[in-house]
Amino acid sequence: MNPHDSEHDELTARLHALPAERVPPARVWQAIAAQLPAQSAAPSPAATVPTLSTRHRRRRWPLRIGLGLAAALAVLMVVPTPVPHTPAPSLLQRQADAMAGEYQQAIAALPNAEVTEEWRPALHELDASADNIRAAIAENPRSRYLLGQLQRTYALRLELTQQAVLSTGLPT
Repeated sequence: MNPHDSEHDELTARLHALPAERVPPARVWQAIAAQLPAQSAAPSPAATVPTLSTRHRRRRWPLRIGLGLAAALAVLMVVPTPVPHTPAPSLLQRQADAMAGEYQQAIAALPNAEVTEEWRPALHELDASADNIRAAIAENPRSRYLLGQLQRTYALRLELTQQAVLSTGLPT
């Protein structure tokens, strides 16, 4: 065994026995700070507690952001926004609207009779088809084909409604 190993082990044991951190008292830091020039004075570990001005600055930035957001919201509320221009309905759309009005009048002219459950799925399907065709006309207001499809759908719906009313035994 080497004599240096025992010294090394002894030094290592003493090193591990030392406290992990040792902070000098505040008066020592004050004495050191007094000897240093004013601009290069480093804060002492005791001075790591945030001062009032530091805490005040930390609280100000969320306040400033909040005030900025409130001001932006107020500007949005006060400044009038332009109303989007909705184009006038096309000739085809006006014809579809007129056709829907005539269909509603024809349905209203039928006697009030409760349609049986066997007719309802077909009638609902035709109503959904008419709604889909109207939506397609709104997207493509120049399609004469869609207007023809809407006319056929309304005619079929009216005919099916008449048959449903006749099946209940009421005269048309």
